[in-house]
Amino acid sequence: MEHKFEEKLQLLPAGEIDARLGKVTAAMAQADIDSVLISDNANLFYLTGRIFCGYIYVSRNGGLRYFLRRPSILTGDGVHRIRKPEDMGPLLADTVKADTRVGFTVDDTPYSTVMRLRKAIGVTDIANGSAVMRAARSVKTPMEVKLIAESGTRLSDIYRQVPRLYREGMTDIELQIEIERVLRLHGCLGKFPVSGTELEIFMGNVLTGDNADAPSPYDFAMGGAGLGPSLPVGANGTIIRPGKPVMVDMNANFDGYLADSTRCYITGDCPDEARRANDLSRRICEAIANAARPGVEARAMYELAMNMVAEAGMADFFMGHRSHAGFVGHGIGITVNELPVLAPRSRDVFAAGNVIAIEPKFVIPGIGAVGVENSYEIMAEGPARRLTDAPEDIVSLD
Repeated sequence: MEHKFEEKLQLLPAGEIDARLGKVTAAMAQADIDSVLISDNANLFYLTGRIFCGYIYVSRNGGLRYFLRRPSILTGDGVHRIRKPEDMGPLLADTVKADTRVGFTVDDTPYSTVMRLRKAIGVTDIANGSAVMRAARSVKTPMEVKLIAESGTRLSDIYRQVPRLYREGMTDIELQIEIERVLRLHGCLGKFPVSGTELEIFMGNVLTGDNADAPSPYDFAMGGAGLGPSLPVGANGTIIRPGKPVMVDMNANFDGYLADSTRCYITGDCPDEARRANDLSRRICEAIANAARPGVEARAMYELAMNMVAEAGMADFFMGHRSHAGFVGHGIGITVNELPVLAPRSRDVFAAGNVIAIEPKFVIPGIGAVGVENSYEIMAEGPARRLTDAPEDIVSLD
């Protein structure tokens, strides 16, 4: 007798689905969008707890319909099996009219795909559904915060192991590979998701010496030349030398939700300038964590950091030296670059449930990169809660 293997498409608990869907429909109402057709992996994962080949149609009244291409074993309420996008048209005929305003996840979906989907479901008025989903995902549910905190704890535990991974004469990439190995053995998925098409990185960023001052085309807090022009960011094979800090900013994706944290290490004596910059970074993190409360503008946190840096006479080295990043923190979650953004022109306002990475970093010519980064949850009352707890001092590798 043949047994048919089936598995539920929807992995999220019912209450969790309702909480996430409520945030999506509220953002849709704010944007005056009737529905959203989701086609990108991050948002498919957000609304189901898994990635699959297909689409999710979200109505403003809260309805969810799933259009599944692969794998065919997935089942559940509202699941329709299709072979191609055009199969959705007849299935949505009772819901979608020519004047229905549909949001597409245009920031992460190719133009040709968006145009095909628009034609397939028969609409002319399209909107930016990516903005809707970014707004919805910016405020995490308790389940999401728990997953991020667990990733933060596991990453912090591995950062404590870095000194035993170092061997004299190592290069930056050799140390990074050892850290990557431990991360993977402890369950890190390896994938480092970013939103949009202008950012890419593999497993993280380890910088030492003058390579920390190499500008990168990517809008990360730190650059580095990388191992080649096809991925020009991060470690480039520089030998780790005494008195040159090693900045470690590695992947913490253990369950589909990212924590973000950076720590610094050194062999030999640590230069006073490096300790001074690292201490300033710690104080900026603490100041922002104390000030980042619901209703506060995110851009005010950038101004707070810049004022502290200017007062300390460190502005030339803040968030880079030859090239400066234009932010001091960012939201994290399913991707490493979510809302809110702590930048001078940001329009974001903090809300309870935001999870942010604060990363005030410095590049000192002739020394290298120093600074700490932590992940925080914005609380309904009181200071933000730190989710990454590895020691913040520059740790000796000797």
